[in-house]
Amino acid sequence: IGYAFICPFIIGFVFFMIKPLAQSLYMSLCNVELTPQGFNMELNKFGHYIRALTIDPEFNRMLTETIGTMFFQSLATIVFSFFVALILNQKFKGRALVRSIFFLCVILSSGVLVGLEYNNSLLASLKDTIEESGRSNTITDVLEKILVSNTGGVNGISGKVFKKVFEIIDGIYDVAMASGIQIIIFLSGLQNISPSMYEAASMEGCTSWESLWKVTVPMVSPLMLVCWIYTIVDFFMKTDNQIMSKINEQMIVYLNYGYSSALAWIYFIVVMLFIGLSSLIISKVVYKNE
Repeated sequence: IGYAFICPFIIGFVFFMIKPLAQSLYMSLCNVELTPQGFNMELNKFGHYIRALTIDPEFNRMLTETIGTMFFQSLATIVFSFFVALILNQKFKGRALVRSIFFLCVILSSGVLVGLEYNNSLLASLKDTIEESGRSNTITDVLEKILVSNTGGVNGISGKVFKKVFEIIDGIYDVAMASGIQIIIFLSGLQNISPSMYEAASMEGCTSWESLWKVTVPMVSPLMLVCWIYTIVDFFMKTDNQIMSKINEQMIVYLNYGYSSALAWIYFIVVMLFIGLSSLIISKVVYKNE
């Protein structure tokens, strides 16, 4: 049944994606020139890869920063979506309305509306004005200065941790916009937990906090792995991160198709390794109901 559902994707991938992927890989190994007759490719082997990893002064820094941001942003998204799903799973008046509001994150994060948001000069200038006028007086900004100054400054380990935490807090809008699908996945998992498990835990004397860590988290842990992979891939596909901007710049502005293809393949391989390594670690602690 599962293969039947993903069959349209497999067919589309085979007929429409394999050839472009092969062409992109071949371009990354060639010096590509755009001529009136089309692309003129001269084999360069791994020259573009060597340039990206050893000569380009920006790429390694951008790659490190992007992967670091991806890790913290994905972790914040998973935590946020899980606790929102816990709240939405409770019984209260207006629960259906609240669930619909959080599901709007999925609709608002669609390609058309995101394009309108990022390409709208009025919204962009309004956002910049709000940030410039409000940042110096925000509670988070004052609290950040106090905590950083009392933990050895920005150069200390704790100072860097606090700085990263406050960056996530300041970017809570982006976290909320990226959490719609994960909230739905966690919510479906929470609804499949048998109430008898909580009843048994309560009879054994477990508090609500203990039930959360001994019943809820183990039962939804397989979904955490699914949400983690989805969140990383979602971040990887965003066109506003540094690496994607550099790839687009090399391809569109400088028409350097070979070098931009090499950058894209390096980024793809690094992200796949990151997904594989993190999935291997998470799968070791995932609860398996056998």
